[in-house]
Amino acid sequence: MTLIDLQRSTVLVTGASRGIGAAIARTLHGAGAAVILHYSQGEAEARQVVAELADGSLGQDDQRTHLVQADLAVPGAARSLWRQSVAWRGSVSAVVNNAATMPAASVAGDWEQWSAAWQATLQVNLVAMADLCREAIAHFQAQGGGTLVNLASRAAFRGDGPEFMAYAASKGGVIGLTRTIAKGFAAEGVRAYAIAPGFVRTDRIEQVMAERGAEYVTRDIPMGAPAEPQDIANLVAFLVAGLAPHATGATFDVNGASYFH
Repeated sequence: MTLIDLQRSTVLVTGASRGIGAAIARTLHGAGAAVILHYSQGEAEARQVVAELADGSLGQDDQRTHLVQADLAVPGAARSLWRQSVAWRGSVSAVVNNAATMPAASVAGDWEQWSAAWQATLQVNLVAMADLCREAIAHFQAQGGGTLVNLASRAAFRGDGPEFMAYAASKGGVIGLTRTIAKGFAAEGVRAYAIAPGFVRTDRIEQVMAERGAEYVTRDIPMGAPAEPQDIANLVAFLVAGLAPHATGATFDVNGASYFH
């Protein structure tokens, strides 16, 4: 018997064109789910992920994947994303809120850059996520339940570099959002979980390691390396499969023992 069987699930994954989101989409699809892959700017990358899921044959019709574009930096875009997602099969059983942005802004820098970084970060990382959760909750209530998995960060608990205050603040908001949803809607079958990764071996972290040296990333990770995106994807699949319903509201640390809250 396969422990994780998602053959009757339709899952929306935001930010699915690369990195953690792409790994999540691949893993859910591999477990049998129908996957809605959201992207903002990375259409070519998203289509490549879909092609891989369709056995690498470009143009092959994969009945278990669906692409949806939405720029979550635009207020209200999450509602359009949701409507397009539900229209595909008429129902969504889980949402994985992975999309995020991380612009730098120094307190000693330009005011316009500071303000723009805060506005963009909170809009994408928190407001758009909350909007999507709002739409999903109503949908889940009507169908008797559903699952939300929200990607936070260890920065929500330990903070981040001074130039990434907005990012840390937004991820702290994700934790509060997730816990409130879990508590408020558990009786209606809505489950909400947060995952708080540390450094994950994405293209961005690989670039940081190349520019600043691997030690910059690994020096405070007892396991000696950043997590693999697959670590996150495996945990998401486990939660989406409904194998730990009473863990609703919990935050799962995935950071190589670099931080515990």
